[in-house]
Amino acid sequence: MDKRTLTERDICTKFILPAVKAAGWDEIQIREEVFFTKGRIIVRGKLVTRGKAKKADIVLYYKPNQPIALIEAKDNHHSVGDGMQQALDYAETLDVPFVFASNGDGFVFHDRTGRSAKTEANLRLDAFPSPADLWARYRAWKGLDAEAEQIVLQDYYDDGSGETKRYYQVNAINRTMEAIAKGADRVLLVMATGSGKTRTAFQIIWRLWKAGRKKRILYLADRNVLIDQTMVNDFRPFGAAMAKLSTNSKTIERQDGTKEELTLALDKRRRIDTAFEIYLALYQAITGPEERQKIYKEFSPGFFDLIVIDECHRGSAADDSAWREILTHFSSATQIGMTATPKETAYASNTDYFGPPVYTYSLKQGISDGFLAPYKVIKVHIDRDVEGYRPELGQLDRDGREIEDRIYNAKDFDRTLVLDDRTLLTARKVTEFLKESGDRYQKTIVFCVDEEHAARMRQALINENTDLVAENPRYVMRITGSDAEGQAQLGNFIDPESTWPVLVTTSRLLSTGVDAQTCRLIVLDRAVGSMTEFKQIVGRGTRVHEDTKKFYFTLIDFRGASSHFADPDFDGDPVQIYEPGQDDPILPPEAVSDGLDDNDQDPCEPGADEVVIDDPDLPSPAGGSQRKIYVDGVGAKIIAERVEYLDANGKLVTETLRDFTKTALKNRFASLDDFLKRWKSTERKQAIIEELGAEGLPLDAIADELGKGLDPFDLICHVAFDRKPLTRRERAENVKKRDVFTKYGPQARAVLDALLEKYRDEGVLNLDDTNVLRVTPFTDMGSVVQLIKAFGGKEGFEKAVHEMQDALYDATG
Repeated sequence: MDKRTLTERDICTKFILPAVKAAGWDEIQIREEVFFTKGRIIVRGKLVTRGKAKKADIVLYYKPNQPIALIEAKDNHHSVGDGMQQALDYAETLDVPFVFASNGDGFVFHDRTGRSAKTEANLRLDAFPSPADLWARYRAWKGLDAEAEQIVLQDYYDDGSGETKRYYQVNAINRTMEAIAKGADRVLLVMATGSGKTRTAFQIIWRLWKAGRKKRILYLADRNVLIDQTMVNDFRPFGAAMAKLSTNSKTIERQDGTKEELTLALDKRRRIDTAFEIYLALYQAITGPEERQKIYKEFSPGFFDLIVIDECHRGSAADDSAWREILTHFSSATQIGMTATPKETAYASNTDYFGPPVYTYSLKQGISDGFLAPYKVIKVHIDRDVEGYRPELGQLDRDGREIEDRIYNAKDFDRTLVLDDRTLLTARKVTEFLKESGDRYQKTIVFCVDEEHAARMRQALINENTDLVAENPRYVMRITGSDAEGQAQLGNFIDPESTWPVLVTTSRLLSTGVDAQTCRLIVLDRAVGSMTEFKQIVGRGTRVHEDTKKFYFTLIDFRGASSHFADPDFDGDPVQIYEPGQDDPILPPEAVSDGLDDNDQDPCEPGADEVVIDDPDLPSPAGGSQRKIYVDGVGAKIIAERVEYLDANGKLVTETLRDFTKTALKNRFASLDDFLKRWKSTERKQAIIEELGAEGLPLDAIADELGKGLDPFDLICHVAFDRKPLTRRERAENVKKRDVFTKYGPQARAVLDALLEKYRDEGVLNLDDTNVLRVTPFTDMGSVVQLIKAFGGKEGFEKAVHEMQDALYDATG
């Protein structure tokens, strides 16, 4: 037989596969033509195509879902090793250590573990390694003993459907299993929103449970809907071993239409049934500020072997978080954190607690692979946001109060000052987009500043869409934390089979965790300062839903929040950014390049390797495009400055934010001296700020109004007691002038100088927390132990910092 006349597939069938089988690999261990990506979704106007999916010729599995080797085949016109570079690229993606290339004459073997005498070697056709040989190499590379091997080789759950797991899910599961098998007790997984974190968590828990390594398990999340969905869907195989830590039973409708009542582990008296093995709980349901709310303490600290924390970028990342106390109570348990957005700031850190991620699957990678939806961004600039607003002298608000004469900007709108015309304009532009797109039933989330803003936005959208609201009053709904009617419709909003509601206004309730598969439009009408929250909001639209032809989504930004795209920490660039001019339609133009290297082809035409998956022939909206309307000073008016607060008697009162803050502070502190004594005697200054926040008086809003650079100490002195404030910079400079660090050695002085700079730049109050020494610039000065030793120990460090704080607040200004 002349090999040179055979195709690549013939070479596989007649030479490569027989050699592999002769080495002892069976049919279950060999998979041919393994497509491991979907092919990037490419959007050009309304034409949507998929790029070419990546395919490995042969993948070898020691056990199902335990890939160990990859073979790239070429026809016999190629040399034996010609497929190696492509194979190595695939192997890195699939997390496979042993790589082979062949043209039917023999093999080139590349050992990615680096443990072979030669990284790359030639093998005869009859010298292919056996499964036992490669597994022994794998075990040695991973450092697995017999006990660890048993855990790593524990079978996955198989529902019999034949559905294969995505490669990155397998990677995440296997990396976690190996880490725990080798004794890791804190594990962090970073997986983009929409990539299947819950499904991944289930397989990890299932395998550890079945292996007998973890017998009692707690799964924590921060949304009731996540717990309920998880119990009836991904975690269903746990059956009678599973229960929810809640007193509120709920009937859940499963995807097949059947109904199921959740099993509860708490009775009406909140007594716990400890007979279950798998517990699912809402963080907020098992802890709280009062001791009686801390249900988790009913379990002994050693009760759970494993805790899985969903969306651990939230409160569990902060040292003083209420959720963190749960983890501390069960500190002996293995704890796995899962997040789409690892949090790393001076105040909170996932990696400090869990360690570096054992595996990361980013939004950018998910879009590149075609598993996650790309998106367009439409930036809309409203003149009042750009130019600001200054009232006429003596102008009154809706309640007859004179408006403070200053320039109001985008940070003020809908927070401290309401321009109704601006809300109406935003609602009109969103409706215009829906009409021009040809689909007014696309699921839409509008993020607002607060619940009151979300209520006004709901009303404005209703008035812009009266025809569809007449068809069904649930066409527009507000879904916020305090709105029971709205929350009751959350399940319908995220259900692909349910039409209503369509347009949803919210503040923060839908920014994380909710699996809105069919969401096609995200509208930002509030600032998003946190990169973590911005990624979470974008994640509401990243799920692909092929049944409803949802392959991409659109983000309309009215507040400049999409400036986060320029941040190097953002890892999933949009396919198009469109900034409509004053007379331009809000819908982006059709002809848009996808950004790929195809300069020789029409950007509107699919490439040779692309498959058209959606090309709707939608008619243009009746009457053509409407002229874009901006608030230009003619129609824009200051309508009201109306901020409602709860007073000491629990009644709603209306007054300016500054007046309200002053009244509340003076009720809290009888005099300036009273406040100064309290501030000076409290070692942990942040505790005072937290107490005020718990009483409904967060200082952030008043800080925004007065300007940045003021310490909470100065905000309180200035607003409540009319003292001239000093900026953080001025306080830091005063300490430097007094030269209070002279009694310390060079290293200790350097640490105190850096802490002073950190206070000046960031306003850090808990400077005596040694965790601050774990971030730059302190990491460049030495280890935490070395830096504390420079003060003679932890007590000396804390004393020095307290002296510095006393010096900072020595003068009220």
